[in-house]
Amino acid sequence: MFRSTAIAFLAATLVGGTAWPAVDPFVGEWQLDPSRSKLTDEMTVTWIGQNKYAFELGGGAPETITIDGTDQPGLAGSTLSVVPEGASWKIVRKNGPRTVIAATWTLSKDGNSLTDDFTSFREDGAPTSVKYVYQRTKGKEAGFAGTWVSASERLTSVFTIRISPYATDGLSFTGPSGTTNVTFDGKTARRLNATALEVTQQENGRPMITRQYRLSAGDKTLTLTTHVAGRQFPNIFVFERK
Repeated sequence: MFRSTAIAFLAATLVGGTAWPAVDPFVGEWQLDPSRSKLTDEMTVTWIGQNKYAFELGGGAPETITIDGTDQPGLAGSTLSVVPEGASWKIVRKNGPRTVIAATWTLSKDGNSLTDDFTSFREDGAPTSVKYVYQRTKGKEAGFAGTWVSASERLTSVFTIRISPYATDGLSFTGPSGTTNVTFDGKTARRLNATALEVTQQENGRPMITRQYRLSAGDKTLTLTTHVAGRQFPNIFVFERK
């Protein structure tokens, strides 16, 4: 639900060390094909005591939050708030005053599945929505505490990313999460071959997210595979060239 791993998949990185082609095949506009994309997510919620929980939502270290609806310090300078509403939790993440994520978690009657109506917001306020359905895989605690895995997410928004040249040896990615400029250092970002790129996002010197970009079908299809440290399943996003 921090899900720079699921929705912020679009702020990307690339590679270096290899001579650039005259026209880089990754450059262009790419539109998501939801029917061919697959999201898998894992999160752990741990009850600490009283009304306090630790959330591991895919952004790195756990975030300890009191369930009272107030904005509390979260990862990467964000704030996180959680408020119970009947059988649901309302969750909001902000960067400063701007809401970047809003979600509603709802438990099934038997407590073994969790539905997450998840929306992320671009800088201009435009939303991208996904419905996640999680199954409890660990923990027999009552309520939301436990480990949850979802392999049945479906994207409900179609959007476009734009890849353009950056400086003399980089690429610029523009998508729902904004624009990211990447240069190629051969370490955190590298070109695997003429049609494949790999980027590793680190936190405190540790690799956290690895993104692989592969072209196919005569450079008409772009597949983004995102691997998150400590998780078994990747997220796969398939784009078609516009």
